[in-house]
This record gives sequence, C-alpha cells and structure tokens, in this order.
Amino acid sequence: MKKTCIIYGSTTGTCERLASKIADKLGITSDNVINVSDFKTEMLSEYDNLILGTSTWGAGDLQDDWYGDGLKILMDSDLSGKTVAIFGCGDCASYSDTFCGGMAELYETVISKGADVIGKVDADDYMYEASAAVINGEFVGLALDEDNESDKTDARIDRWIKQIKDNL
Repeated sequence: MKKTCIIYGSTTGTCERLASKIADKLGITSDNVINVSDFKTEMLSEYDNLILGTSTWGAGDLQDDWYGDGLKILMDSDLSGKTVAIFGCGDCASYSDTFCGGMAELYETVISKGADVIGKVDADDYMYEASAAVINGEFVGLALDEDNESDKTDARIDRWIKQIKDNL
C-alpha cells in the first residue's frame, strides 16, 4: 500500500472512532490519522492516498471543521495522481432525507481537482429517503450509521476495505 492518510472531521467523536477503526483494519498508524482541523496544505505532498471522513450535519452539510481550512486546502490543490476514498456517518432515522449527505461535497471537490475516487457503495443495503451522496444507486463512499445500524458497521467497513485496498 502506498502512503495513505485518513483525514476526518468529528464533532461528537463518532467519525473519529470510525477513522481509527478503518486505520486499524488497513494498518495505518495513528500519526497518519489526522483531524481536519490539524490538516495543512504541505501534508498533501506526503501522501499518495487520502481517505476522507465526515459526519453529516444540518441539511446534509459537512462536519463544521471541514469548512475551516480543510475544504479550502482540497479546493486549492491539484489532486491529479491522488487516490481518494470517502466515508461518512449519518443518522438514517432522524435525518433520512439527508443521510450521509456530507460526503457529496467532499466527492464533488476532489473530483473537480482531478482525484481518482474509489470505494463507492451500493445504496440498496441502506434504509433512507434521500441523499446527495448517492449517484446512480451508489453512495460516493462508505456510509455508516452508528445511531441506528451500528451492528452493520464492522461488516460494512470490512467489505469496503476489501474493495479499496488493492487500489491504495
């Protein structure tokens, strides 16, 4: 596996825990798991692969810390040659109409900057009404719901890692 980091935004700690779980399963050391509020432009050159994580807030918005420098760093960078995978967490019961929608903004940003995005997930395995993060029946990344479907998290992560690992 090429040099990979996980960059996450987390308000309540859920996305942070998921980032750590994904890192453990991929063998990524904790110093390569970065809170987006600590992410700096110069870090991009250190990594071939980025795994980006966000929780979803409000009407399908990114976690607040992404709106600091994190999203700006991605928008101001050429991501050609970088491989990106995205994961997000949401609440399919209380926010069924915007479930994991925060992933959509990350996806649109990195695609527009030339990244190769991997790790789309079939949306049929989820209970939700709508999501901006679904394109042609697939989530743009791994959607997780620790509030209502935590019993599915490990299996979903394992399937996703199996899908993306050879491309990292």
